Amino acid sequence: MKERFVVWLVPRLIKIISLFLVNSIRWQTVGTPFDASDPQRNVYAFWHARLLMVPHISRHGWYGYVLISSHRDGGFIADAMRLLGVETVRGSTTRGGARAMLKMLRAVKEESRHLGITPDGPKGPREVVQKGTVQMAMKAGLPIIPVCYATKRHWRINSWDRFYIPKPFTRGVFVMGDPVLISKDDGLDDAIARTQKGMDEAQHKADTYFS
Repeated sequence: MKERFVVWLVPRLIKIISLFLVNSIRWQTVGTPFDASDPQRNVYAFWHARLLMVPHISRHGWYGYVLISSHRDGGFIADAMRLLGVETVRGSTTRGGARAMLKMLRAVKEESRHLGITPDGPKGPREVVQKGTVQMAMKAGLPIIPVCYATKRHWRINSWDRFYIPKPFTRGVFVMGDPVLISKDDGLDDAIARTQKGMDEAQHKADTYFS
């Protein structure tokens, strides 16, 4: 009974916190804003530590699927995202990866959806792009858009990813990086390096925005 209550409660607490933060912080966007109506579909990539505010990169809906790990903590995140109107696929690029990647690719081909993924998830190394993200973009034929948010004041949790929690009543920025164009004919190592560079640049721009 207690376990079921925790499973019910935690996602709702995450939802409340996320909505409180997005509405109490003065946000602005740098780069091309997310636009669900744009016919160009993309793979949106964001570090695992900055998942909390990702549902709010658009105030007009998130027409896409976000890949969330299949472990227990991932279940809380997936349920919270569902409550915030974001559809998810459970799995990772290493565990349950083949089935999850197939569903994501079908979402692009059959439903014309955007894709969202944490390239360093589910367990790191922190802020290091893993090959699964790049392989998915290659198979889907989509560019990768690095995404990072930051706030003038925030907390960092002592977890493997140093999870980032904005403080309320401050200023925040969503940085939408330049598209990383990936071809099926590109070398994997080169594509990973270019994706890492794009992710690092978006994070640096976000983290230094209020300096």
